[in-house]
Amino acid sequence: MSKAFLFDLNGTVIDDMEFHAKAWYDILVNDLGAKLTPADVKKQMYGKNDELLIRIFGKDHFSPEKMKELSFEKERRYQQSFKPHMKLIDGLGKFLETAYQHQVPMAIGSAAIMFNIDYILDGLNLRKYFGAVISADDVHISKPDPETFIKCADALGITYPDCIVFEDAPKGVEAAFQAGMNAIVINTYHSEEEFSHLPNVLFCIKDYNDPRLLNLF
Repeated sequence: MSKAFLFDLNGTVIDDMEFHAKAWYDILVNDLGAKLTPADVKKQMYGKNDELLIRIFGKDHFSPEKMKELSFEKERRYQQSFKPHMKLIDGLGKFLETAYQHQVPMAIGSAAIMFNIDYILDGLNLRKYFGAVISADDVHISKPDPETFIKCADALGITYPDCIVFEDAPKGVEAAFQAGMNAIVINTYHSEEEFSHLPNVLFCIKDYNDPRLLNLF
């Protein structure tokens, strides 16, 4: 049994990574002229928005104000396109309610800005389930650095090995490993093979109807 569940948001609570990829491609390639393929954009989609921009264009290419403007514009385009499709990944509603009834502490640990986290938590009425929410604004360095998940555990008052992280991305699972936490992978955007080098993966699931999740309670 685990004492806490820590969830990434995008691709883990909702299946929306293709919408993020399209919004980023539109900004990076069509607006800013970066010479990137869709596959290149996918590889860069981890960490904070400003970290992504710095990786692609260099540290001093944009002012902090411009990066913030680009970040919000990207999220605006993402939200507009994803809104008609907003729903929990299959089985997650029941899983969250079961965990809640078993009094398992839960947190969101995301590289997203609060503008996006609020969009999902309020849009799907999820706030009662999560005792802590750690966003990009709450950490100095985002995933694969472990700070996000460490702050989630600290906020819940749970020791790190007693947390299970739910993630859809290799960099997120790496962050969990660095924090001393095991992880369950949901394969919404990355294949199972992309996690084969990470020793903290308990198992991979397609959605939250997987019967192995019942063993967590």
